Amino acid sequence: MISTSTKKTSIITLCGFFVLLLVFQSCKKKHSEIADQLFKTTQNKIYQDIDPDTLAFTLKKEISSQKSKIANEAVIEAYLRSNNYQPMLVMNHLFNGDIDALPEYYDKINEHGLDKKPYHSEAIKALAAKLQDKNGIKTVEEAYQTLAQLEILTASSLIKYSNALQYGVINPRKIYSRYFSATKRPDSISMNNTLQAKSFKAFLDSIQPADPQYKALQKAFLNNTVLDGLSKEESRRYFLVNLERLRWKNKPKETKYVIVNIPDFKLDVIDSGKSVLNMKVCVGEGRNKDYHASLISYADSDRYDKPFPRETPLLSSSIHSVEVNPMWNIPRSIATKEIIIEAADDPYYLSNKNIDVYKDGKKIEDPELIDWSKVTKDNLDYDFKQRPGEDNSLGKIKFLFKNKSSVYLHDTPAKEAFRHSMRAVSHGCVRLGDPEGLAKNLFGEGENFDTISKDMHEDNPEPTNIALPKKTPIYITYVTCWADDNGTLQYRKDVYGLDIVLYAHLKLLMSNI
Repeated sequence: MISTSTKKTSIITLCGFFVLLLVFQSCKKKHSEIADQLFKTTQNKIYQDIDPDTLAFTLKKEISSQKSKIANEAVIEAYLRSNNYQPMLVMNHLFNGDIDALPEYYDKINEHGLDKKPYHSEAIKALAAKLQDKNGIKTVEEAYQTLAQLEILTASSLIKYSNALQYGVINPRKIYSRYFSATKRPDSISMNNTLQAKSFKAFLDSIQPADPQYKALQKAFLNNTVLDGLSKEESRRYFLVNLERLRWKNKPKETKYVIVNIPDFKLDVIDSGKSVLNMKVCVGEGRNKDYHASLISYADSDRYDKPFPRETPLLSSSIHSVEVNPMWNIPRSIATKEIIIEAADDPYYLSNKNIDVYKDGKKIEDPELIDWSKVTKDNLDYDFKQRPGEDNSLGKIKFLFKNKSSVYLHDTPAKEAFRHSMRAVSHGCVRLGDPEGLAKNLFGEGENFDTISKDMHEDNPEPTNIALPKKTPIYITYVTCWADDNGTLQYRKDVYGLDIVLYAHLKLLMSNI
């Protein structure tokens, strides 16, 4: 007598057999359709001899041999695997003109300041023409190889082109050591979506950069525009690096935000696409503050990002609150390089600057009695805090936002720096030319701003923390060339040398620069 469990096992096995049979028949049907479509379209009888299993084997072999030569190989192989290693890109896009159109787009990528060499236009043209020519394929082995090569070249070039225009060819996080801006990069989902496009032409048209700033710089690049005071070649390099920056997906999408452009030494509040507040700022001291290096003249060592310790980082965050009449917790780096040296020269420096000294959390009552000449960065076990007041280095207000570098926007008693054109002079934070104006813009008229304004003008100030009712995004950026509201091209010198770093990395990728 057959047990119930044995019957169930037999039924499951039988069902599994039929499922595999159906899948096999379905694949065979699909595979035969490939041969039929190729023959029907070209009338080349060689295609009638195509064996689906041999075609799959050839594609597997080809992708394996190309692993070290093509980018995004894992994504491409996953796509091929999902199609049973059949050339579905070729079959879906060869005979509707899509693949023939690819080289037209690739050959124009130099209009974006990029090199067309990595996109293999000529190879794609030749392979596509061979497959479509009635007499182009002489043997079935040649058919297998040509189909496999065109499938992989199409997938690889399409992803590479899409990534370049939508995300840029350089990942800023990999070349800049102080880059903390949220920046979307291509991933397996976005690349797979590219391969799934129903019409290559419609897709490629849709990803062409449309930003007005991009269009303005692209036009200048194509017209060989020369920026005032620069040579033709240096102008071209300005356009190249800033076009690449514009391709990075790190741009504000919010209606209102604060943006600082380091090389311009300016802050803007943007609301609905318009600047509603603009002011001068001072940023962190830069490695190239004397502008000794440029895109035309730089040392080999300038090609790599080695930031000066005081440089302001590139970041995106949200301003969440302000501290009016802030207490300044002096960083150890400043204490060792400045505070203890000043105290050694003048025992009353600390009291004159309203700086309190702490040890093990306890305030020292007579810091002038300490022999500061014997204190060094190696044996420093004191903390320093500057009380609120006119001399406080943070001024009357600071604007707080989360970041890894402990920087913020703040007022300053050192107003003289705002009179100079080169304002990379701070320890890393951003000093504001009109801090009260920024507070008024962010908080608006009302009780909160009234409190801020009143406290900022107090004779005996006490620290006050006030949260923003609605957090405001902030972007600290680095842009050296753009078109202003009148369409006039502006450029700024490379105070941190970041243009040079970017250009050097672009140069490694392109044979045309």
